[in-house]
Amino acid sequence: MPEKKIILTYHGLQELEAEVQELKVNRRKVIAQKIKEARAQGDLSENAEYDAAKEEQAEVETRIVQIEKLLKNVEVIDEDEVDLSYIGIGCKVRLFDMEYDEEIDYALVGSTEADPLHGKISNESPVGEALIGLKVGEIAEVDTPAGLLKFKVLEIHR
Repeated sequence: MPEKKIILTYHGLQELEAEVQELKVNRRKVIAQKIKEARAQGDLSENAEYDAAKEEQAEVETRIVQIEKLLKNVEVIDEDEVDLSYIGIGCKVRLFDMEYDEEIDYALVGSTEADPLHGKISNESPVGEALIGLKVGEIAEVDTPAGLLKFKVLEIHR
């Protein structure tokens, strides 16, 4: 069974590439130095600094492997080529929240890039799924544990 494609915007791809570069070039050197200094202290069996550095090293290596695996299976959405006649991944939307009587802005992104606190919602989230394919003026209804939410699409843009 083929692996699920990881959907990223170009900006999201750049962020992951920068993170893996930072981990490989800088963090590895810092951790290697910490391990070297801890080893110089002698007995490693009860050396908390050595244990902490080795644990940090394992976390960094795990993250590098995770990112590299993601990057091998990525599909990049070019936001400049997104069709703005309907809502899709890579576009930004302005919605009217009918329950709270307020306007909200979201960027629709793949699940890897999602960050709801910064207005980036996943196409796989309940709200994201309800928005996909809608046009300006249409209403999305989202069934949540808190009840039925309704959003009117006001604008679709880059």
